[in-house]
Amino acid sequence: MLHLRLITPAGATDDVVRLIEETVGTTHLVVLPGAARDPAGDLVLCDVAREAGDELLAGLRRLGIDDTGSIAVEDIDLSLSRRADRAAEEAPGEAADAVLWEHLTDATHEESTLSATYVAFITLATMIAACGVVLDNAILIVGAMAVGPEFGPLAGVCTALVQRHPRLAGRSLVALVAGFAVAMLVTVGFTFAMEAAGLFTKVQLEAERPNTNFIYRPDAFSFVVAALAGAAGMLSLTSAKSGALVGVAISVTTVPAAANAAVAFSFGEYRQAWGSTEQLGLNLLGIVLAGVCTLLTQKWLWSRQRALNSSGH
Repeated sequence: MLHLRLITPAGATDDVVRLIEETVGTTHLVVLPGAARDPAGDLVLCDVAREAGDELLAGLRRLGIDDTGSIAVEDIDLSLSRRADRAAEEAPGEAADAVLWEHLTDATHEESTLSATYVAFITLATMIAACGVVLDNAILIVGAMAVGPEFGPLAGVCTALVQRHPRLAGRSLVALVAGFAVAMLVTVGFTFAMEAAGLFTKVQLEAERPNTNFIYRPDAFSFVVAALAGAAGMLSLTSAKSGALVGVAISVTTVPAAANAAVAFSFGEYRQAWGSTEQLGLNLLGIVLAGVCTLLTQKWLWSRQRALNSSGH
């Protein structure tokens, strides 16, 4: 269930209440006239089944409540109410399959913004991966994958393409490209410093490295795994099962590929640098394509579900 807190202008409250009452899957409606001060208006509270949430939010936006008042949405972790149970049963579809497009757009907007924290995380992840590729240490590679925040901008690109939000697409691409560029440049400097300290050597990089040589040897499986991870990642975001993102993070080699490219470039090992760059490109392409296809499929399935329910089947 979702909890909605709305601030509505007094003249729009009746329309908002009517919309809530007509939306299947809503309950616990509360109206507090004149309770809001900034902005001034009425306070309207209600609970809605997740599978009916997107329809209700779209209706509220059509009424302009996001411009003239406020719309706040919270997840309800526990609701002990027979009315809530009945509302969830009446709502069409399954809660796990429902996509809150407004929430997805807002979440990816936040995760795809180029910030100091984002740059710090992706840079640290790339330097950790640099240690992993030189030492041929798979544990460090997995750790770097888990630390890397690059799935946020990738999800932003997928969402922007499906929802046709050019500004979100631009912001996400800037975060993705600039983040990797800064991380790789810093890692080049890090490599020179580690070489001067005698901790990194070209001999280590050129060794067989059985645990990490896949990073600069892209193949068909690179694209397949990235595509599967992209689909899983988008499902984890749309179904609010964020724990699955950890599995996605450690299944693709974007950050390790960027790290290997930076280290190889530092040592003049251009064959590895190019192979790592190919690996990075394949992974990014696979994630985006699969993410877009996943969102389009969910959008089609949900619209079909709505059409079936509206026709009475």
